[in-house]
Amino acid sequence: MAVFDSDLSPERIRRSVAAGHWPNERLETYLDRWATERPAKTAMVDGASRCTWAELARTVERVAHGLAAHGVEPGAVISCQLPNWNEFIVLLLAAARLGAVVHPIPPIFRASELRFMLNRLESRVVVIPGTFRGFDHAAMLRALRPEVPAVEHVFVARGAAGDGATPFTALTETAWEAREGRRGLPGSDPNAVNEVIFTSGTTGEPKGVMHTPNTVLANINPVIERLRFSERDILLMSSTFAHQTGYLYGYCLTLVLGATGVWLDVWNAAEAARLIEAERVTFTMGATPFLQDLTYVPGRHDLASLRLFISAGAPIPRPLVRDARARLGCAISPGWGMTENGLVTCNGLDDAEEKVFTTDGCPHPGMELRIVDDDGRGLPPGPEGELLVRGPSQFVGYFKRPEFTHESYTPDGWFRTGDRGALDRDGYLSITGRSKDLIIRGGENIPVVEVENELFAHPKIASVAIVGMPDPRLGERACAFVIPKPGESVTLAELVQYLEGRQLARQKFPERLEIVAEFPMTPSGKVQKFRLRQLVAEKLAGDPGRRG
Repeated sequence: MAVFDSDLSPERIRRSVAAGHWPNERLETYLDRWATERPAKTAMVDGASRCTWAELARTVERVAHGLAAHGVEPGAVISCQLPNWNEFIVLLLAAARLGAVVHPIPPIFRASELRFMLNRLESRVVVIPGTFRGFDHAAMLRALRPEVPAVEHVFVARGAAGDGATPFTALTETAWEAREGRRGLPGSDPNAVNEVIFTSGTTGEPKGVMHTPNTVLANINPVIERLRFSERDILLMSSTFAHQTGYLYGYCLTLVLGATGVWLDVWNAAEAARLIEAERVTFTMGATPFLQDLTYVPGRHDLASLRLFISAGAPIPRPLVRDARARLGCAISPGWGMTENGLVTCNGLDDAEEKVFTTDGCPHPGMELRIVDDDGRGLPPGPEGELLVRGPSQFVGYFKRPEFTHESYTPDGWFRTGDRGALDRDGYLSITGRSKDLIIRGGENIPVVEVENELFAHPKIASVAIVGMPDPRLGERACAFVIPKPGESVTLAELVQYLEGRQLARQKFPERLEIVAEFPMTPSGKVQKFRLRQLVAEKLAGDPGRRG
């Protein structure tokens, strides 16, 4: 079983509890509370079913006992690659009942990513859909099983399980009757790691971000206060629960409020508008493309119930904020955060238009920001510099990579975000760029080094550099600059076919190819990627219709 050595110190626990930032509550206690206080209220709705808080609690109890019967105990890892279905929420809560660690996996990931993560975490249980969006997840896991020896059980939701797997429904049908004689479910520890979610960084290796119930609630409670959430809210979540956006502001926020969650498993602006109208949704959240699509969705829809849209995960064009407020008739709250710390800043409902249109908000209580120059010296309000952050919602380390954790902090305890920004005199943040070599495609981080490493092995490629190119909808897409080997030529279609064979997720693929004879280099031999970004941006500006 994996050992979760976090950097959480007794001093941090003492300080955070004393300041009132860490409530020391278990997530599953909220389920008990709402099942008792509002049992008949709708807890969640997906495309196939809906359930009340009482029904949810009963199902969670059964699934928890089912998992326990399959050997899941405190600290065991449950990896889940489900779409935004009710089963995902049931599994998250059942894991909390057991004190297990959840590992959410985006449905777009494939064998290459799963092989790495399942082995790194020594996952014992994997839960997948049968098929989703035309892809056979069950077949992928069957083929992968010999390479992930720690996996003992695979459960399949909404599809044929096949050899070596078990239907997810079996967790509620078989083990429940056998629960007699077993001890009660152990529950979670507010300071124990309960979630590991991988994020891509500049190292070329995905990093497992570790969170606890306390670090999560230190983020959720200030958001509730600033944006005036209550149990009367109805939340629409289209971002996958396998991202921190969906996990925090779909699952956790609904749970803490005892509100109603409405889940959309495949983003479609027209369907989102239909759900807002049909379910009287009051809040939704997503990266810039979600806001853009909903703002300009064709047709007539009654969106009068919608009071708030939080947009984070990628830079937001300020004209879009203005259009969204006018067309959707709701408050727009630009914000900034990371997997490592959740939503650190956002605009409040009473903020002046100037702040909403030109900044990414101010920090939540307890969170601190600092802007420093290239030598690490603090900067006054106004100038751009490297963005540092610290506070109670900060993660508790990268799984099995203490060196990455150590390198991410300054000697005096500030987290290096890799972003650049500026603070105004009121403490409002404006993100201006990134120091890290990442492309953010519609809120999805594309790990450049990982893809470059794969393409360097292509038999026709001598060298490759991948950079972001501007895109009006997604913010950025990936462009591959390639130096072919002598006498060779290569096409974008060949690159895509090659990466498909390497079993990478499609959102990592380059979407444009530029053939060059050489790269612009620094005197020390490093590729000047900023010049490549300028080059592709200039080409697109000259011919905006040409993407590939």
